[in-house]
Amino acid sequence: MSYLGHEQAWSEWRAAMASPRMHHAWILAGKKGIGKAGFAMQAARELVAEPGVEQPQGDHADIITLTNLPANKDEEKKKEQGKPFQLKRNIAVDQIREMQHRLTTRPTLGSRRAIIIDPADDLEKGAANALLKSLEEPPVGSFFLLVTHRPGRLLPTIRSRCRVLSFPQLDEAALETILMREAPEADQETRQAAIAASAGSPGAALEFVEQDLGKLHSLMLDIVQSGDPDFTRRGSLADAMGARPDRNRQLAALELARSVVASQMQNIEHQAIPGVVETHADLSRLAAQAPTYNFDAGLLVMEIGTLLTKVAPSSAPRDG
Repeated sequence: MSYLGHEQAWSEWRAAMASPRMHHAWILAGKKGIGKAGFAMQAARELVAEPGVEQPQGDHADIITLTNLPANKDEEKKKEQGKPFQLKRNIAVDQIREMQHRLTTRPTLGSRRAIIIDPADDLEKGAANALLKSLEEPPVGSFFLLVTHRPGRLLPTIRSRCRVLSFPQLDEAALETILMREAPEADQETRQAAIAASAGSPGAALEFVEQDLGKLHSLMLDIVQSGDPDFTRRGSLADAMGARPDRNRQLAALELARSVVASQMQNIEHQAIPGVVETHADLSRLAAQAPTYNFDAGLLVMEIGTLLTKVAPSSAPRDG
C-alpha cells in the first residue's frame, strides 16, 4: 500500500539502498498517523528481498518487529480472541535482549535482516540503553528502523547514530483525497472538521470520522474560545463523550484536545503562549498515561475540559 506524502522518503530510502554502503540505522520521524509504520514494513521487505528468493506474504523470518505488548495475560487472551486489548506503556528491555539474541544467528532467507521498533518513543530506559549497544556495533547485515512520533524523546546517543527520514504533514487536498477514498460515508461538513482537527495526519482525520468526534470538536472549540464559567460546556463535553467510552475513544478525545490547543497558537497574543504550551504539555502527559492508567472516564473528560479553559482568552471567563 502506498501513502500520500511519502514520495521524498521513498526517494531517499531507495537511493540509500542503491548505494555501496547503506546506513545501518534509520529514524522515521513524523506526526502520529502519517503512515510511518506502513512505510517501515514495506521498506523492510524491499531491504531483505533478494533476486531469485521467494518472499513470504505474511510474517517474514528476517523482519523483527518490536512494539508494545499486551498489558497482562488477560489482555493477551483478548488479543488472541481478536478483541480490543490494552497495551503496556513501554517496550521493555527484555524485548530488546531477545532481539539481540536473534541477531547472533544468520538471516534465514538472505543476507539482510531488518528490525522495526514502533514506536521507539516508548522504549524504557534500560531498553534504550541496550539498543544503543546494537547501534554502536551492529551485526553484519542488520538494519534498524525506529518509528518515532517524538524524536526528542530518544536518547541523543541513539539519534546521533541514525539517519533521519522525515514524513511531512499532509495538506488539506491530500487529506480530502484520503477521506473520500477511505471514508466515503462522511459528508462534506464532517470531512472539513476532520481535516481541521487532524493537524495534517490522515490517521487522525480517519479516526475523527470513525469515532464521530464532530460534536466533541465543536464543544472543545467553544471552551477554548469562550471559557466555561458555570461548567455547562464541560457537562456537554461529558455527555458527548458518552457514559462509558472505550479506551480508543478516550485516546481519540485526548489527541483531539491536543490538536485544538495547538491550533490556537496561531491566534493568541504573545504573552499567552506559555499558558498554551503548558496546557498542551499537560494534555500530552495525560495522553501518555491513558493507554496504561485506569482513568475514570468521567473524570478524564472533565480534566480535559478544565485544561481547555486555561487556553481561553483572558477576557473570557474560565472556571466557575
